[in-house]
Amino acid sequence: MKAVTWRGFGPARDVLKVEELATPTAGAGEVLVRVAYSGVNPSDCKARSGSRPGVTKPPFDMIVPHSDGAGVIEAVGDGVDAARVGERVWLWNGQWQRPFGTCAEYIAVPAEQAVALPDSVSLEDGAVMGIPGLTAAQTVFGGGDVAGQTVLVSGGGGSVGYLAVQLAAWGGATVTATCGARDMDRVKAAGAAHVFDYASPTLAADILAVCDGVDRAVEVELGPNLPLLTEVMKPLGTIAAYGSAKNMTPEMPFGPMLFKALKLDISLIYILPLKEREAAIARLHSAFADGALRLDAPNVFALEEAAAAHEMVEAGGRTGAVLVKC
Repeated sequence: MKAVTWRGFGPARDVLKVEELATPTAGAGEVLVRVAYSGVNPSDCKARSGSRPGVTKPPFDMIVPHSDGAGVIEAVGDGVDAARVGERVWLWNGQWQRPFGTCAEYIAVPAEQAVALPDSVSLEDGAVMGIPGLTAAQTVFGGGDVAGQTVLVSGGGGSVGYLAVQLAAWGGATVTATCGARDMDRVKAAGAAHVFDYASPTLAADILAVCDGVDRAVEVELGPNLPLLTEVMKPLGTIAAYGSAKNMTPEMPFGPMLFKALKLDISLIYILPLKEREAAIARLHSAFADGALRLDAPNVFALEEAAAAHEMVEAGGRTGAVLVKC
């Protein structure tokens, strides 16, 4: 089979190669998936470039990148229902703590990591449900239903934030979102009742002018935004954070957080326990079934163009997922 590989840290164009590898087989409890699309996420680029904190060398001699993807089950191993052959599926944790990810014509994964894709969802959209979709669902609904609450989504124009806006609105919350000026109309159309430029010098006052405080915040940049959050959160509110790339060692304003008894809920979707993961999957599928989730047209690259796909993710400022067609 053809697969994209890398063997050492470096720029995408220097280290990503297309190679012929042996097609894997489905072991006991596994399924073999013919991959249609492999989803590229910032974490994949960080792993390849060697920019993950504390990681000084690649964990394996050779890596086929990417954790997300979608395709069709072609074979099953012992203990897996043979009726799953031919099933359209989306994939999660394809390359988490293992060398062989989704950026190949085939991948063998534990059967529970290949989730039946609803008939109404395309394979392209399925390839986005792993990291962006599950992160959005968990950060919005990790504390339960949000109906009647005020939910603040920072970075509403980003991959996770855009889905979180739609999910929170579908869940009955009043959504306030922040984003760049370019994305304000798009985020408003996604279901945000109020949208503010994250660069506004009066952002806290802007938010408090349209609500009496925030019940739950979905936060992409915890460190830089903590001072703002302590101002706008309601007492007993929850900050559901999934990133802090601009400041990985933030100072915590404990006093203001203490006297509001704010809760900090940090999500790393790779290690989400199965029960919580199943709940997030159910939310995503229900939202799709209700027509409440729509994704921008993806940016699709051939296997031989995987380096360009990584570069697009690293450049930022895009709309639509970045996919490699396998």
